[in-house]
Amino acid sequence: MIERYEVNEEWAHTGIIKAGDFCFLSYCVGNVGGTIEQQINGAFDEMEKRLAKIGLTLEHVVQMDCLFRDVWNIPVMEKVIKERFNGKYPVRKSIQTNFAHTGGESGLLFQADAVAYCG
Repeated sequence: MIERYEVNEEWAHTGIIKAGDFCFLSYCVGNVGGTIEQQINGAFDEMEKRLAKIGLTLEHVVQMDCLFRDVWNIPVMEKVIKERFNGKYPVRKSIQTNFAHTGGESGLLFQADAVAYCG
């Protein structure tokens, strides 16, 4: 059975999909316009809030795709992960991209997509 949450018809997009024992979250961002550390924390705040809707926490996250405007900010993300994930670190990959988002260089700096175990 597949369950969809946060369906946005305008974007043809689903924010959370629960399929079997796994939940897939897309487009976790927060504090857009802030520093990279503020945006990383904002993205994880958003991820945590959305996971809570389906009874999960950050510790359930098993995989993340982390998108950066500047991939050299990975050490900032690693610091935040150490503070927020209580030693239950997910596997991850980091990708540098130009975001299709208003605000240019002073706008979106970080986004995370995640897979969480919900079985």
